[in-house]
Amino acid sequence: MGLFVVNFFIFRAALAPRVLSVVVLDIGQGDSILIEGPTGITMLVDGGPDRGVLRELGAVLPLGERTIDAVVATHPDKDHIGGLPDVFANYEVAYFLEPGIPNDTNAARALEAAAHEEQGMTRTVARRGMRLDLGGGAYADILYPDRDPARMDTNDGSIVMHLAYGQTSFMLTGDLTSDIEAWLLVLDGEDGELPTDVFKAGHHGSKYSTSEAWLAALNPSVVAISVGERNSYGHPTPEVLARVAAAGAAVYRTDEDGRLTFTSDGERVRRD
Repeated sequence: MGLFVVNFFIFRAALAPRVLSVVVLDIGQGDSILIEGPTGITMLVDGGPDRGVLRELGAVLPLGERTIDAVVATHPDKDHIGGLPDVFANYEVAYFLEPGIPNDTNAARALEAAAHEEQGMTRTVARRGMRLDLGGGAYADILYPDRDPARMDTNDGSIVMHLAYGQTSFMLTGDLTSDIEAWLLVLDGEDGELPTDVFKAGHHGSKYSTSEAWLAALNPSVVAISVGERNSYGHPTPEVLARVAAAGAAVYRTDEDGRLTFTSDGERVRRD
C-alpha cells in the first residue's frame, strides 16, 4: 500500500507525556473519539449526535484549550457528525478529513456550513494509502475508503483508521458493515494479520458489523463499544457480544463504564 503522509506540522512541548492516548467519549448513542499523540497532537474522530461532545472535550482536554489539530468525520450520519458544528464553533481546527460521501440531511448541511466558516482549515478527502503523522512515532493509516464512496450506503463508506505506536495498535471503523470488513480482509489479510490491541466495535455493536472473521484478523485484547444507555436499536446486540466473547477479548462499553481511556507507551496498552 503506497503511502501519502499528512503532517500536521505542529510542535508540542517536549514536556508532553510520551504516550498515545485514545479516549472513547461518553456521548450517548453515537461515536466520538479523542486521540492525543505522544507529542501532544490532538485528533477528534467524529463528534457524536449533538453539542454534548463539548462537555466531554472540556473534561478531557486541558483547561482553556481551544485547539484541536485534526477532526475526522468517518461518515455523515447524525450520531457521528451532529456535534461537529459545535466543535468547529468552539475550537480552532487545522485539518479536516472527510470520506467524500454526498449527503443532504440537516446534520450534513450544518457540518458543511460550519466547516466552510473555519478559517485556514485544510480539508482532505480520505483515501486508502494516506498516513496521518501523530508525532513521536505514532501514526494513523487510512485503510478505507479505497474508492469514491459517493454511491455507497453511508455506513459502507466509513473511514477506517489503524493507529499504531511502537508495538501497539488501535482499529477504528466508524459504522463499517461486515461486507466491507470482508473486503478489507481481501486487501490486508486474515487471521491475525491486522493485529490490534484495542478495537472500537463497528456500528455500536450492531449484528451487521464486527464479524467473526474480522475479529480473527484483528485478534484484539479489548473491544470498546460506544453506545447509549437503553438505546432503541438494541446495541450492542447479543450476537456481537457472543462473537467478542468467543474471540477472548475484554469488553468495555460507554453505557456501563462511561468514558473509556486507553494509553499506550509503545509497548503495551492499559485502560486508565
